Amino acid sequence: MGGATNPSVDLHQSLDRAAELIDAVKALIVPFVRAADEAAPLKATGNSTVTTASGEVRNALVDEHAPEALVAKFKLQLPDEGRGKEGALELFEKVLKYSVNTWDQGFMDKLYSSNTPVGVIADLLLSVLNTNLHVYQVSPALSLIEKLTAKQFAGLFGFTGPRAGGVVCQGGSSSNFTSLVVARNTLYPETKVVGNAQHDFALFTSVHGHYSVEKSAISCGMGSSNVIAIPVDEFGCMIPSALREAVVEAKERGKTPLYVNATAGTTVLGSYDPLEAISEICKEFNLWMHVDGSWGGPAILSHKHRGKLVGSHLADSLTVNPHKMLSVPVTCSFLLTPDIKVFHAANSLPAGYLFHSVGEEEPWDLADLTLQCGRRGDAVKLALAWTYYGAQGFEQQVDHAFNMAAYMAGLVDRSADLVLVSSNPPPCLQVCFYYAPGSQVSDDAELNTRTTRTVAERLVARGFMIDYAPGEKGSFFRVVVNTQTLSGTVEGLVKAIQEIGREVWKP
Repeated sequence: MGGATNPSVDLHQSLDRAAELIDAVKALIVPFVRAADEAAPLKATGNSTVTTASGEVRNALVDEHAPEALVAKFKLQLPDEGRGKEGALELFEKVLKYSVNTWDQGFMDKLYSSNTPVGVIADLLLSVLNTNLHVYQVSPALSLIEKLTAKQFAGLFGFTGPRAGGVVCQGGSSSNFTSLVVARNTLYPETKVVGNAQHDFALFTSVHGHYSVEKSAISCGMGSSNVIAIPVDEFGCMIPSALREAVVEAKERGKTPLYVNATAGTTVLGSYDPLEAISEICKEFNLWMHVDGSWGGPAILSHKHRGKLVGSHLADSLTVNPHKMLSVPVTCSFLLTPDIKVFHAANSLPAGYLFHSVGEEEPWDLADLTLQCGRRGDAVKLALAWTYYGAQGFEQQVDHAFNMAAYMAGLVDRSADLVLVSSNPPPCLQVCFYYAPGSQVSDDAELNTRTTRTVAERLVARGFMIDYAPGEKGSFFRVVVNTQTLSGTVEGLVKAIQEIGREVWKP
């Protein structure tokens, strides 16, 4: 017919444009990462900003603006008519310009850090494949990688039985939530059909446990008030005797004790709960023992630090996030178990339009083991990194990170203006401390909080981004080092905090 276009020609042109677009994006990404690398040597001075010949002050970490100001600068307008390559690159460049550059040494704010080159290609591979890991038929290679990687990972924690393994979830909160669903449906199978009506479930976690436990209880219809917070000792570790007392008390009040969340690397102090003692109580009362090792779990890769996780093999389920300590791209969270068939029994439902391998001994349709149907192949991020670095390379990285945390804790401990909240060395990679002239923490909590917040805000202009947390005497600094942190970075950060602290301290 006259005027008709040839679809194959259009497709060919689209592929040409796609290749051109990818090359153009690479030209933007490489300078973005390089800017962070070039700023690294300056961190030791306590200020990594640079002034160009034109007088422009540049900060590789972030071009910071308040939300309203960023809205005005961004001028995001989603068009009716496509703007093609030019429009896409313009938006891509804006996102880079106004985002936090986590490749920068100064990013020490949260429990994750820089990506790596091998991480970038892992995400690229997943985007190219754009597959869904719900059934094996459409994702054979990635399904195999997830099962085998999870099995080997589980083995590190002592899950060595023939059905040991795990699945990947969207993040640590999702893994923890899934563990609670599995616990309930396994210990009380009728709930899978009739719900919680016959039980007033009680869950237990330390006062330093992650808030995802409460969110999981809410999502499961158990209510946040049924999450019982267990006291911790001076090091931030759950007190087993207090746990046992809480379980007994819950039973006396007519509740059904169900689930204990033990933490391996708490969010603020990085503490590791005593897993063996907690396991004894779980066995005594037939409770599901979950270990939230989202943050501190990768210490298992280090011969020097794996003792922090003694007793992990006793858990019924365990969360660990390679996207945190191992610098694998966000998100990559594993929920591991001694017996993958338990996950299958707890989560599977008949869906003949999707799952066609019903009755097979080895479950390969991975969505039949999880709460998700749409699933990304995040396990390949760990598999590629493990292949690239090896377990020995991971061990060296983990040991380096722990060494840097200990080094920074020592710097803080020796300072006349700072007082450690963390132990020295700290249990994990967080270093927590107050600004305290004369090594005396003020009793004025409001003063401490104001000082901490102001110092943290002013650090950004110097190329450092750290966080803070509430404490008994007001908020204190929480600095998170990582596997790529350099000694000069922590030296410069301590110097910067001392300098800014002297400027803003106003009793």
